[in-house]
Amino acid sequence: MTFDTLHFTPWTALAGGVLIGVAAVWLMLANGRIAGISGIVGGLLRPRSGDIGWRLAFIVGLMAAPWAYRAFAVVPEAQIDASFAMLVGAGLLVGFGTRLGSGCTSGHGVCGLSRLSWRSLAATLCFMATGFLTVFVVRHVLHVGGAA
Repeated sequence: MTFDTLHFTPWTALAGGVLIGVAAVWLMLANGRIAGISGIVGGLLRPRSGDIGWRLAFIVGLMAAPWAYRAFAVVPEAQIDASFAMLVGAGLLVGFGTRLGSGCTSGHGVCGLSRLSWRSLAATLCFMATGFLTVFVVRHVLHVGGAA
């Protein structure tokens, strides 16, 4: 995937971060729930009565947001430089890590850190370090993705 650094503005990143923070706080105050995507989706796979509506609304909003953004801004074309097999493998590894870490980046990194959770700090440090190491190995050791 390529990233257009010439058109990057910190203001859009800041606005996105504020929106994520507001949504996480709103979900916590309104429903007493953590905005961890893996937990929200996992709850849809094992539905309980009265617990489906807010989960569906959250996921629909999550998927509709990029389309709404496109109505107001020009979005650069994304190019994914990975094979389908690599994408599937990466998705499975992320799912495994989410299960192993008892949560995902949104649950630990956004919500857990804001609640000053030591467990979330440890999880966030682990998945960030693993991400950095993975990119280094894939790009600079295996030479996949065009970087040398």
